[in-house]
Amino acid sequence: MKDAIKIVTIGGGSSYTPELMEGFIKRYKEMPIKEIWLVDIEAGKEKLEIVGALAQRMWDATNYGVKVYTTLNRQEALKDADFVTTQFRVGLLDARIKDERIPLSYGMLGQETNGAGGIFKAFRTIPVMKEIVEDMKKLCPDAWLINFTNPSGMITEAVIKHFGWKKCIGLCNVPVHAMMDEPKLIHKELADLTYQFAGLNHFHWHKVFDKDGNDLTDELIEHINDRDAGTPVNIFEEPYNIQLLHSMHTVPCSYHRYYYMQKEMLEHSLDDFAHNGTRAEQVKRTEHELFDLYKNPDLHEKPAQLAKRGGAYYSDAACECINAIYNNKNTHMIVSTENKGAISCLDDDSIVEISCLISAQGARPLAWGKMPSSMKGSLQLMKAMEECVIEAAITGDYGKALEAFNINPVVENGRNSINVLNELLVAHEKYLPQFKTTIEKLKEKNIYPKDKVVVDLLNAGH
Repeated sequence: MKDAIKIVTIGGGSSYTPELMEGFIKRYKEMPIKEIWLVDIEAGKEKLEIVGALAQRMWDATNYGVKVYTTLNRQEALKDADFVTTQFRVGLLDARIKDERIPLSYGMLGQETNGAGGIFKAFRTIPVMKEIVEDMKKLCPDAWLINFTNPSGMITEAVIKHFGWKKCIGLCNVPVHAMMDEPKLIHKELADLTYQFAGLNHFHWHKVFDKDGNDLTDELIEHINDRDAGTPVNIFEEPYNIQLLHSMHTVPCSYHRYYYMQKEMLEHSLDDFAHNGTRAEQVKRTEHELFDLYKNPDLHEKPAQLAKRGGAYYSDAACECINAIYNNKNTHMIVSTENKGAISCLDDDSIVEISCLISAQGARPLAWGKMPSSMKGSLQLMKAMEECVIEAAITGDYGKALEAFNINPVVENGRNSINVLNELLVAHEKYLPQFKTTIEKLKEKNIYPKDKVVVDLLNAGH
């Protein structure tokens, strides 16, 4: 066991980085970190410098002597790393604005990780992850890659299944939100409960048991529409159909609202879009406020306002995952990893989001058992969609992209689907070299985005 850990964070200029530092500081006595490298790109240089200075102040306020380095040179940072965390967004928030505005302008769901927007986030991110893995193979071949870049499940599947980096675990804050907020609904403490999760990233279900093994899932379902029931701030809390959940005898994750109450969630999204702009535009304003706070030379802790960002607990989960690996703790966590038979209706090498024990060997998934038909059917459909997305992201195959759109439940089929696909391809041309030939043909046909905000972003070079 090394007694001087080197950690590299790619996307180090993210507003989430102070939470990451807080998590490492909290666990320092278990993990003797020597140095942390924050990596970003030229477009994120200013934010990287601001966050890097705050991160160093946070460590300087302790007695631990950890050095924080900032760099735009990924290869320099990765040399001999022990753990690499990824939290980047290709194209920054302006890309997310396009992901959300273009579908919404056609009356379809515009959301960061679901539907057309989530597919395009994967298209932009998977090729970059391939480059990162290639660098790691040369510079830190024994390092663990802890990914919480969205869409986390698809990114993790590409890394493990297609790029051959087995020492990779994907994380999400949604299960953490559930476990932090749900126990109080049934007058329990988390320490008194056992949670069991299974499914895909942003498409999982869970059950809960007490210390004696009694199943409390139905009791929890009765309160799942209560306020503060574990829904992240970025998801509208449309009430679930309680009878449906009792029939399934599971609690769905917050994102299932987009599938179970598709019409209502779309109506709310369109109304919010008309009055407040997209979630991405709202987040951009929140980020501006956060970085103004981060600039304060007297600030040396994570500000409370970070909770408004929508990704609370992501970074703390990454720290706990690293801690569990480093100290061989066999900690129960919900992560994206190889299925290995834990969900019987999916392939063994599929990446699933599931309850695992995390140790020095990585993630060991805990078997869920047989899924009822309704859950099995939707799960297999979503996995098929993910597989099409990953293949299209790697190959630039327009037909595979179209297949992914066609089977995604929240992407409207027909002419609008084609229009959204084509406009998103052109809008993201800068970050989609694998689709270069297709995009050139679309532009020859004079196919360009029509939304004014997107047009303005493109004219400004974003």
